[in-house]
Amino acid sequence: MKESNKKLFGTDGIRGVANQYPMTAEVALSLGRALAHVFKNGHRHRRILIGKDTRLSGYMLEMALASGICSMGADVLLLGPMPTPGIAFLTSAMRADAGVVISASHNPFQDNGIKVFDRYGYKLPDSMELEIEDIVLSGKIANLRPTAGDIGKAKRVEEAKGRYIEFVKGTFPKDLNLDGCKIVLDCAHGAAYEIAPIVFGELGAELICLGVSPNGLNINQESGALNPERLAAKVKESGATLGIGLDGDADRVVLIDEKGQLIDGDAVIAVCGELLLQQGRLKKNTVVGTLMSNLGLEKYLNARGAQLIRVPVGDRYIIEEMRKTGFNFGGESSGHMIFFDQSTTGDGMIAALQVLAIMMTQKKSLSELVSSYYAYPQVLKNIRVKRREDMSLVPTIMKKIKEVEQSLGDSGRVLVRYSGTEPLIRVMVEGQELQVIDEMSSAIVTTISQALNG
Repeated sequence: MKESNKKLFGTDGIRGVANQYPMTAEVALSLGRALAHVFKNGHRHRRILIGKDTRLSGYMLEMALASGICSMGADVLLLGPMPTPGIAFLTSAMRADAGVVISASHNPFQDNGIKVFDRYGYKLPDSMELEIEDIVLSGKIANLRPTAGDIGKAKRVEEAKGRYIEFVKGTFPKDLNLDGCKIVLDCAHGAAYEIAPIVFGELGAELICLGVSPNGLNINQESGALNPERLAAKVKESGATLGIGLDGDADRVVLIDEKGQLIDGDAVIAVCGELLLQQGRLKKNTVVGTLMSNLGLEKYLNARGAQLIRVPVGDRYIIEEMRKTGFNFGGESSGHMIFFDQSTTGDGMIAALQVLAIMMTQKKSLSELVSSYYAYPQVLKNIRVKRREDMSLVPTIMKKIKEVEQSLGDSGRVLVRYSGTEPLIRVMVEGQELQVIDEMSSAIVTTISQALNG
């Protein structure tokens, strides 16, 4: 099924401005009822976990979801603020039938979102999201209302944080610790504000914590993975070993080296992929990236005997490819990294710990670790179009793209695609010289404008 057929779910769950459709209490209640119905699983009382980040609107949506689930005879386990990967882990570990995350990830606080994991901790396939949508929008289960002892109950799970903390710490080698490692940790006032300091602190790190005072309104505000400037400045000022920046739901991470430089996610993927390859743990000698993964990552892996497979942008497509083909490592330059041997989804803390383990084992700083990685310059331009046409059927556009590709040869790459959410075409050109690829991308943009806006 194509995502374009969906009315509620997007590329990563349902998302929008809180208290405006579709992120309303009414939709959340109906969604809770639909989830309880779909995840019947043969039990009288199913169990569905609900976790959230620190947004003010999380209270409203949490209660509405829980009410809907209980009204259909399923039980609710409330986890409170919990990273998205923590909910995925606990859904499987606690043998629940599903797990629900209330979070808009890196979006500003006024937004919120809802995404769902199945009983194994994986995001739902399009087909199941469409089934849930149909139930929500059609009202077909309006008359299914258990009564008396068949109504579900809800309870808070106080030990959830501790279970997840021990799980994350367990992904770090038992013979290593972080003694002598000074870390600046920015939790973006988000879901990991309590958990992340405990994880890194109990492993022995000296911590300087930022973004650990959520008030419901400040998630991602001038902090975290999306705004790493303050983190970088603090690393330089304090002489820290590195900086770790998580986003609002802690499923992605950015790293700052000891010099205060932002380390691109593709560079981290390159280093981790190389180590897994050397250890014989990189399944099929393959890393899964996306269409936006830098050409430098592909060449880095190729030179060491591994390959990069590209899928559409979005961590869910990386995970789908990994599950389908048996690969065990992939990620995006934005900081989503999926270590399938440890987790079913991206986990910012686990990714940071894998890098720290390499640093400790090889006795190298982060800057030294990534020094052999070269990122090709990349130019990305957007052009607004009046009409959406199949570009492969427009000769002038295809001719220009082919000219640029031939000029770049094996030393560059062109990607031209429609935005999934806006009337835009995105033009990306990679190559060895910034000025040259900037001129090439401008030429493609001009050709597209003349063909589709003329």
